[in-house]
Amino acid sequence: MSTFTGGIMPVIMPIYGTRPEAIKMAPIVAALNASEDFDCVVTVTGQHREMLDQVNDLFGITPDHDLDILQHGQSLSDILTRTINGLDKLFAESKPDAVVVQGDTTTSTAGAIAAFYRGIPVVHAEAGLRSHNLFSPFPEEANRKITTQIASLHLAPTSTSKANLLAESVNAADIVVTGNTVIDALLTTVDKKIPFTDPALEELAASGQKILLVTTHRRENQGDAMRGVGRALARIAKAEPDLMIVLPIHKNPVVRDAVLPAIEGPPNVMVTEPLAYGEFTRMLSLAHVVLTDSGGVQEEAPSLGKPVLVMRENTERPEALVAGTVKLIGTDEERIVSEVNQLLHDPAHFDAMATAVNPYGDGKAAARTVAAIAQLLGTGRRMADFAS
Repeated sequence: MSTFTGGIMPVIMPIYGTRPEAIKMAPIVAALNASEDFDCVVTVTGQHREMLDQVNDLFGITPDHDLDILQHGQSLSDILTRTINGLDKLFAESKPDAVVVQGDTTTSTAGAIAAFYRGIPVVHAEAGLRSHNLFSPFPEEANRKITTQIASLHLAPTSTSKANLLAESVNAADIVVTGNTVIDALLTTVDKKIPFTDPALEELAASGQKILLVTTHRRENQGDAMRGVGRALARIAKAEPDLMIVLPIHKNPVVRDAVLPAIEGPPNVMVTEPLAYGEFTRMLSLAHVVLTDSGGVQEEAPSLGKPVLVMRENTERPEALVAGTVKLIGTDEERIVSEVNQLLHDPAHFDAMATAVNPYGDGKAAARTVAAIAQLLGTGRRMADFAS
């Protein structure tokens, strides 16, 4: 255990660089800022740019430091090296007492490595998720395993994640089950019913039309698998003229080139630019069925009672699988069409998956996080674990 021995308020540095990290880190930043025990110094890398800035704006976060590493066509190695170099210089100047990294991005792993090299304790939020396949999701599974080896404090979102860490010989005293902060963020955002900037989406919301919400971006799905997703969506659109398929398309041109050619033309396919987080949570609340390969959506949608079909062969988030609100279907074109069709036309199957459960949190994950950091630094005591 690390103990803070300085004479001034401990400096805690949350580090993040992508939209998913920003969403899940925002409640932690808010809780740190509300605490009288810590000085919160927010650092962003800019691994994503526009989408990252949208989330910070929504939650009123102005970063104290911005490495702004984004470059066109950047590789994972580029992200890693520029982040480590930028953070190393920053740590030499600011000397934080602990850093907080979130999840499984290259930013989080780079932040953990850079902090470790400087002897700074690493707090890993959303620790312990495992697919048990090093290359799926790629590079996330490797990133989260590397960060586990470095972290001083492991904030597991669920008891399943804690069990994964214990199986890897992580000290039980260094693990806290917090729940997932994505639920904190969702609960504070969805009720706001944030207006859509696209008038067509406002018209859709007012129409009451049944919506299939689709997101796809995973690296392991890019190429033929993602082209199959596009063909499946085209077939669903043709077979279900009363259904509106809403696809906020990822910025990555590889994703766009794979998916868009097959779905150009059908009047009941609405392709939009990526939705700001507040707008996305509203669209999620309006959706009838969700088709995704996203990790975060697997956590958010069940909290709103939405059936989720996951276009992956495995998942590091098994809790909703057990609850029955999430189903793994892979990327086979025929399977996608069949599974969506069943949810649309089999009321008993739909109702079984739509039963609202919340295995991922109770809205108090950020408070547990701050209390756990206080205990790590010897300035307070942790709260009782989230009972997942």
